[in-house]
Amino acid sequence: MRRIVSLDTGNSESAEINLSPLIDMVFLLLIFFMVTTVFVQETGVEVQKPKAASAADLDKRSILIAVTQEGHIVYGGERIAASRVRGLVARLLRERDMPVVVVADETSHTGVVVQVIDQCKLGGAKQVSIAARRP
Repeated sequence: MRRIVSLDTGNSESAEINLSPLIDMVFLLLIFFMVTTVFVQETGVEVQKPKAASAADLDKRSILIAVTQEGHIVYGGERIAASRVRGLVARLLRERDMPVVVVADETSHTGVVVQVIDQCKLGGAKQVSIAARRP
């Protein structure tokens, strides 16, 4: 058997908590953090970058295109053909002007790396760099 207890103070006003301002504030904070967060896009493959004494830090907003040891071209974890690099770079540069970084394996074929750099420049990239690691 249940007992229902009522605490009646004699006051006819109901005390209730309004959560609307709290929910509005949480949504505003969420939007703020989504807008200010910088998303770094990775290539999706692991490559062994060559060492370079003059290596500088990477700009967080860059287009990263990888060239694997086998000569495969990868963007965003997906293999692409060399003929698609120009269109991909042109489409990404329409949204925002960014540098292009070619992340090539140190044992990859030079011809494929040069072909990727050439396609990036033909796609409108003003700055194309090759990724390296510091010794």
